[in-house]
Amino acid sequence: MTTNAERRKFILDRIFKDGFVKVASLAESLQVTQATIRKDLTHLENEGLLYRAYGSAMPTSPQVMDINLNTKRLINLKKKERIARKAVELLDENDSILLGAGSTVQVMAEKLKPKGRLNVVTPAVNVAMALGDMSGVSVMQLGGILYGNSMCVIGTEAKSMLHNLQCTKLYFGVDGVDPASGASCATVEEAELLSLMARVADTVIVLADSTKIGSHGFGRICAAKDIDILITDSGIKEESRKAFEKLGVKVIVA
Repeated sequence: MTTNAERRKFILDRIFKDGFVKVASLAESLQVTQATIRKDLTHLENEGLLYRAYGSAMPTSPQVMDINLNTKRLINLKKKERIARKAVELLDENDSILLGAGSTVQVMAEKLKPKGRLNVVTPAVNVAMALGDMSGVSVMQLGGILYGNSMCVIGTEAKSMLHNLQCTKLYFGVDGVDPASGASCATVEEAELLSLMARVADTVIVLADSTKIGSHGFGRICAAKDIDILITDSGIKEESRKAFEKLGVKVIVA
């Protein structure tokens, strides 16, 4: 039987080698229960050596890393599903919307139920694929260079397609959103595209679970005062909620 120290060293070696590990896989490799692995992960997280996700773990907080979309999707999945359902409720009949990239937006696309005819404009290939064969939905896929980690197109081609558009709402996810510094994501290129998308939308809606509140990505998208609606979960601190509302942001808790 392995000792605590031996198991935890194995976990750290594996996580820094692969960048992402699952609880079930670790339990199988070490021939221990998943409950034992969860205790080890809790200990290592308390030591600041890793970041726990839904049924898995990674080297550090996802807000400071440019992580693969499939990995991000597993982080706080239940919260993202509740946020996505609230986002869908805001759709109007015969709406025309912009959907940014990101794991929470992908979950929203999967749960989307159009009212009448819905026009969707998106730079996210995975979002376009989720909606492509959905009845009542027309999808405009922005063109450009595909960035694999986020499955989002970037570049001048994507930006140029936005200039002749006007949509009712923009929904997008973030790597961080803060009353002082605004909304941000992992890359400057994606931030520039989202900033332009916000200019052609009547209402700007941020989808962010509470772990994103107060965090910061590398690329700044917009100021907090430029956000119309923030949809988050009950983990948001009351002081943060009040700070957003003071700036005119409507906060919806899912």
